[in-house]
Amino acid sequence: MENGQLPGVRQLRYAPAPGPDFGVEVLGFDALRRMDPGRRRAGPQRPDFHVLALIRSGRGRHTADFVDHPLCGRTVVWIRPGVVHRWTDVDRVDGSLVLFEQGVLPASGPAAQAAADVFAPAAWRAGEDAWPLCLTAADHLGREHAAALADPRPSSAPILAHLLAALVLRVVAETGSAPGSDGPEHEVFRRFRAAVEQSFATRHHVADYAGTLGYTPRTLTRATRAAAGVGAKQFLDQRILLEAKRLLAHTDLSVARCAQRLGFDDPANFTTFFQRQTGMPPSRWRDGHSGRHALSSPPRGEEG
Repeated sequence: MENGQLPGVRQLRYAPAPGPDFGVEVLGFDALRRMDPGRRRAGPQRPDFHVLALIRSGRGRHTADFVDHPLCGRTVVWIRPGVVHRWTDVDRVDGSLVLFEQGVLPASGPAAQAAADVFAPAAWRAGEDAWPLCLTAADHLGREHAAALADPRPSSAPILAHLLAALVLRVVAETGSAPGSDGPEHEVFRRFRAAVEQSFATRHHVADYAGTLGYTPRTLTRATRAAAGVGAKQFLDQRILLEAKRLLAHTDLSVARCAQRLGFDDPANFTTFFQRQTGMPPSRWRDGHSGRHALSSPPRGEEG
């Protein structure tokens, strides 16, 4: 089994509709329902692209990495690549869906920083005053996307990229966790975060990342705490734990094989790690979560 694949989860690759590919696509929930008459959307899926949704009306439910989210007017949902999620019930939901690849956003800008935050909230409600601005940004992007498909021009891709960045910054401002300054500490954290995402399954010590990146462990801890609110070790442990939960819930791998997949030489060390993080051994956690996908408390920044 390849690294990152979960046999019980449908892997979704970015595949835009026929026509020019700008790395971003805008559609509605009505289109999602038409394209999915078999309701596969209600099963666990893991996209390799971003899904940003703005719920305009109706009520439903969505699940992302074991957290159940009620959907209603003014709800924003952001599924980042690698997140296991389900559109549990969107039969009566209306709104905009923006699908995009990470590389579309300006690489050095704050929107790309927000998109790379693997622990950011997956759903929240926008404030009444800000909501019209969120809709305006989404509608503008949608109109430009339709115009670019009908009449592609050299300016189409950069226009869409900038409008997407504007939408991202508008919606993340509502979470209270919009990217901060581009100072040295944020650059350190971005490099550490990228390295963790690449190597968390094989490297479990902050000192290993510090040596590779050319920083001291203390520097990584200071930068991570400033950017993410937790120390470097806790940030790394959270990422390992999240993938452990995905493996336990969405595969039939034994606990020992899960431990091996996550770089633990001894299954007992994995059990100790998991129990320290969750308060229960992995086998017991699996009994309560396997196949249910919606049972833990919301992560930081989450609103019900």
